[in-house]
Amino acid sequence: PTPSMTPTLQPGDRILVDKLSSTVHRGDIVVFKNPPADQGGPPTLVKRVIALPGERITSKGAVIYIDGKPLAEPWLPALTGDCAEPSEHIPPTTVAPGHYFVMGDCRGDSDDSRYWGTVPVGNIVGKVDVIMWRHGRPYFHWF
Repeated sequence: PTPSMTPTLQPGDRILVDKLSSTVHRGDIVVFKNPPADQGGPPTLVKRVIALPGERITSKGAVIYIDGKPLAEPWLPALTGDCAEPSEHIPPTTVAPGHYFVMGDCRGDSDDSRYWGTVPVGNIVGKVDVIMWRHGRPYFHWF
């Protein structure tokens, strides 16, 4: 993971990824191959699923709206520093069939679907299930 997912995931964390589960839900943390519009970055990325296929997403300030309703984000920890900076405005966007809108938890420091668009389902490698290693020693946290 990169700083874009802090504080949930931290650089250097070792994670266990479920490659067999085929159902992706809002709030899941997924590992995926670099989307076509983000070439030149790392070959795989880790972000959180915010909007599902067919949903309309937009934002005003730090509030994200899905199909016109404010999105509750119980998974999002308290953010500080760069992560607490307001999110980039998300223009009204309908997520295409077979695609997902993903964002980093560190909203002020995340290159994500706000910049390079949605992620095709075929690019998703799997869902993060467990953090197994943090700060050079065993650490277990299940999602």
